[in-house]
Amino acid sequence: MQACTIQACVPVMTSSKQQEAEAAEHDPQVVVAPAGGPHSPRKDRGLWRDLTSYWILGLCNNYGYVVMLSAAHDIIKQFNPTDDDEASATGRNCHLVSTGAILLADVLPSLFVKMLMPFFPFWVNFRIAIAVACSAAGFLLVGFAHAEWMALLGVIITSASSGIGETTFLAYSSRYNKNVISTWSSGTGGAGVIGSLSYATLRDLDVSPRNTMLIMLVFPAIEAFAFWLLLRRPQVDILPVTAVESTEVLISDDKPLVGFKEKLSYIKHLFKYMLPLCLVYFFEYFINQGLVSDTCLEKRGRDLLNAFPFQFELVYFENIFLDKDSQYRWLNVDYQIGVFISRSSVNIFQLDKIWLMSIFQFINVIYFLTEVILWYTPSIWIVFVIVLWEGLLGGGAYVNTFYRMSKEISPERQQFAMAMVVQSDSYGIALAGFLAIPVHNAICGLPAAVRSVVW
Repeated sequence: MQACTIQACVPVMTSSKQQEAEAAEHDPQVVVAPAGGPHSPRKDRGLWRDLTSYWILGLCNNYGYVVMLSAAHDIIKQFNPTDDDEASATGRNCHLVSTGAILLADVLPSLFVKMLMPFFPFWVNFRIAIAVACSAAGFLLVGFAHAEWMALLGVIITSASSGIGETTFLAYSSRYNKNVISTWSSGTGGAGVIGSLSYATLRDLDVSPRNTMLIMLVFPAIEAFAFWLLLRRPQVDILPVTAVESTEVLISDDKPLVGFKEKLSYIKHLFKYMLPLCLVYFFEYFINQGLVSDTCLEKRGRDLLNAFPFQFELVYFENIFLDKDSQYRWLNVDYQIGVFISRSSVNIFQLDKIWLMSIFQFINVIYFLTEVILWYTPSIWIVFVIVLWEGLLGGGAYVNTFYRMSKEISPERQQFAMAMVVQSDSYGIALAGFLAIPVHNAICGLPAAVRSVVW
């Protein structure tokens, strides 16, 4: 390797010192280690702590979000016990008070937080303390809610907690081994399975919604333990002078982003990651969301924010081993299993062409749209398979996007890039919800279909 000149090496040392000082200023957990130190890939015996911590953090951060969606029926039903007895004139099961109120309360606050976080100071301990406190407060508010607004406020606080945690943990991952992206994604997928499965199981065991929420308070405590006790403090490695050949390119192209204008101008370089991920989640949640009819809204005078139930509610099989509520819950578990499998698979299978997943997800949209209108699928097991495939696509798009970024974007810019791209799925989810309004109105206005073939 060609040795660098003194003139070329001096700027690198200055840049490294500036980076070290900046990291230490914004995060008191950062310590400085020479190259080849304890975080060096060659002898990083404590790497398991970082990987395990990020799996747990992914699990706990998304757990509340998943539980609120799984509990949507029960949260609304406890304040509107007569809704299940009322049906539209067409005979379709369109809820008067929709689980979509829960969906929007679970998505929009998180999206708002994700939009702001990349431009705020990166005070990691302060951010995580707020996230943990909000997560616990959300479970308590929903558990002890005596009015619908109180339950929705708990969901909103839980959503904000998830948004703060996701932007912070992904940005923080730029200071660790790139494989923490894999374990983080696997943990978020695990949250889907464990969250939906644990809620469905507890409810099938006749545990009340309130006691179920109180039991789940253990997860904010586990999140705090994983971050402050199990996760190692990141270290800023100082590279030896002989390891650098082209210093001018490093300083000009890969320097950390500073200032609002510089960060704003860099966003256009992230569109290649953001757009495919947004499309996948748009199609995915267009499948998972539907809307109540205008006649239902007129009956109760609800605002459009109350108009978002899951479209799984409209895929209903009569006279089988699961009742309607159980079908809804277990289809959600099935979907989350697919998400978990794909989010845990990046070290086995990688796909850089995320746009392919958006095409496959669009095909799923066509199937479910025709199914809720015609009811032509003869068995619920076919629906379970397609829902699993839907989850595989959504989880695969998420983990492959961020893993690809960890390889293609310089560490100096990963922190901001990760915090920006993580917004993409929320844009798709929110857009799908609002655009589903006329679709669900039209479906609820149609005569109820009859399954002519049942296996």
